[in-house]
Parts: sequence; C-alpha cells; structure tokens
Amino acid sequence: MKVAIIGATGYSGAELFRLLHGHPHVDRCDVYSSSQDGIHLSESFPHIGDIDDVVLHKLDIEALAKYDAVFFATPPGVSGEWAPALVDRGVKVIDLSGDFRLKDGALYAQWYGREAAPAAYLERAVYGLTEWNREAIREAELLSNPGCYPTATLLGLAPLVREGWVSEDSVIVDAKSGVSGAGRKAGLGTHFSEVNENVKIYKVNTHQHIPEIEQMLGTWNEAMEPITFSTHLIPMTRGIMATMYAKAKQPLSLSDLLDLYKTSYEDSPFVRIRKPGQFPATKEVYGSNYCDIGLAYDERTGRVTVVAVIDNLMKGAAGQAVQNFNLMMGWDEAEGLPSLPIYP
Repeated sequence: MKVAIIGATGYSGAELFRLLHGHPHVDRCDVYSSSQDGIHLSESFPHIGDIDDVVLHKLDIEALAKYDAVFFATPPGVSGEWAPALVDRGVKVIDLSGDFRLKDGALYAQWYGREAAPAAYLERAVYGLTEWNREAIREAELLSNPGCYPTATLLGLAPLVREGWVSEDSVIVDAKSGVSGAGRKAGLGTHFSEVNENVKIYKVNTHQHIPEIEQMLGTWNEAMEPITFSTHLIPMTRGIMATMYAKAKQPLSLSDLLDLYKTSYEDSPFVRIRKPGQFPATKEVYGSNYCDIGLAYDERTGRVTVVAVIDNLMKGAAGQAVQNFNLMMGWDEAEGLPSLPIYP
C-alpha cells in the first residue's frame, strides 16, 4: 500500500510519518507540503536522519490521486479545498484538521472564521471516533479524525450520555493540554518563558471544539443541552486530561459506573478503565494510542466525575488516524500502533 501525508512538517504529521513508516501494510509513505517543495524532511526533523530521509513534494492533485490513501495533517482550510477532488478520484482521505467535523457549514464558519467545505462532502464525511463509529468507518471514503480535546471528552462522556444516566444540562468539562497541541508554529502564547511554570486558561466559551463535542453528544442523546467547556495550557509537551462533571439522574454507585464503562469498552483495545480509587495521569499514556479513564461518584452532591487522559499527538491525532485507517482498509485496528506507552 502507498500512502501520502500532506503537512508532514507539523507535529501531528511527523507522528503520522513515524507510525506509517513502521506500519506492516504500508510499503511507501511520501510527504507533501504547500511551501517546502524539494526540501528533505530531515531539515525539519533531524531525528529522521538516514532512516528514511524523504523529500517533500508540492501539492498536485494528479500525483496525489495515485495513492491508496492520503492523510491531511494541515491547518483549517487546506483539506476542505483539496480533499473533495481526491475522494472523487477514488482515494481514501483521512483528515486530521477540523474541515469536515461539523455537518453544518454555517456552524463551521461561525466557529472557525472561514468558509466551510462543500456541503455534499460535509455530509459524506464519517466522524472517526473509532470506538463508537466502527461500522461507518469501515465503509468510509472521507474520514474526519476527531480533535484531541473532543476525543478525550467524548470517550469519557459517551457511556453516561448514551444511557441517559446524567442530567442533560449539567455537563461541565475542565480540560488541560500540553503545548504541542498548539502546533509547531512559534508564537507568544507558546513561548517557553510564557508557558514555563505557568497555567493559563484560554478560549473561554469560544473554543472551536465545543460544537464538535456537542454535535456528537446530541447524536447520542437528542435531549442534550449545551455544555460548559474550559481549556487550559499546561507546561508539558504532550498530553490531555479532561475532567468531566455531571449530575446523576438517580443515585448511583461506583460499582454501577465501572460496570457500565467496562461493558461499553470491552471490545475497545485502546480504552482502559481504571480500578476503583485509581485515576490516570497523562504520563501513563505518553507515546501511545490509549485513552485511560478513571471514575468517581459523590453521594453527597450526586455528581459523577470522569477523568480521561490521552496523548494529544497519538490518540488525539496521528494514532487515532492510523487506527481509523486500519479499519477503512479492513485490517485489525491495532496494526502499526505501539502496544505500550513510554514511561517516564
């Protein structure tokens, strides 16, 4: 199988290249860039060195149409312009940007501040939250990989929302991310002296992942109300922790919660439910495609607490993209993905 990555000079693109380079079913992985034609990838990432020092190519539809699958690890707007032509030529597309996540083009324009992709392709795109959409993913031609925050949040909330165990107007999400989630482009907000020994809240009530999360929650439960979703920047490289709170509709026990989550994810190799009293840390999923979930129920307040952690560049981006790629091609979903996290 021959695949291509568009946007390989970003963090998610580099992680994709690492995974696809070692994938047992991928014979060739080429890289493309809109601005660095003819440049060796090692000039952006010296750690690649002589292992597979591929050359970046300029974007060209006819050249890209010759691949079995194309991954877009690009900023908003790029895949919305290029992906439809590839899909029309029979190429499977996996998009890691937000261009096809929202079904409502007007909603996309409102939250992303740019024109949406053509409506027909928004409708055609399959949302790639692997654990909850496997059958549609297997048939997908255009796959929209979920955002990093939505992945942790939705995997954490799904069992409760789908079963209607919590009040639909009570969901609060407090999420924290490492700096790599902001991408590789330099900026004041990710400058070392601004981030080091500091925690910052950002995009209060305006984060572009809010409608993506609410769209999926509403698909699972039509009675869902808008959520409160807050994001914070933490002085670490990788990792997301989403801590979620919701009011139970009736008294529960921790045993009830554990049974629900274990049953919900019993066939999901990359979701691990912690034992009673144990809560996951971001370091414990570092470099892996796992989402680890811890649970608690407060009898005093009647609230459920769910803690979900992922590596934002793996399960939140490249790892989940490869997991979906595997399903689209009819392989085991764990092919080419590391079986153990890196620690410490």
